Amino acid sequence: MDGIYPRRNTTRRRDVTGAMTTKALTRANFEETIASSDIVLIDFWASWCGPCRQFGPIFEQVSDNHPDIAFVKLDTEAEQEIAAAAQITSIPTLMIIKEGVPVFSQAGALPASALEDLITQARALDVSTLREHGGPAEGQPGPQ
Repeated sequence: MDGIYPRRNTTRRRDVTGAMTTKALTRANFEETIASSDIVLIDFWASWCGPCRQFGPIFEQVSDNHPDIAFVKLDTEAEQEIAAAAQITSIPTLMIIKEGVPVFSQAGALPASALEDLITQARALDVSTLREHGGPAEGQPGPQ
């Protein structure tokens, strides 16, 4: 499979315009990544996952529109402990963390327009309400 589908470089890099694109999320940089950005979008993926390979370029494309947001990719094969702690059972899964609070988690690849809409909702979300009530209600993520 590796010969058919080239591996994407998921390290932090600049594109041709100088904008920051996605970076790899690992156990080593997890805490720092969550703490250093108000909004963090996490793409849980694996190299063998077809829908993950389809969603990856969309995730990277949308990241270029939002340089103030951390767009990170977590390889569920390499970082099984984090994936288990996040209760990831299907991939791809997109998780949004705002001000350290998980506000959205959903499995499945999204089109760019839906991802942009989620970002708009995450930006508008007041997480102080979630903190007061212990997070989103079961089955009721923050932005939808």
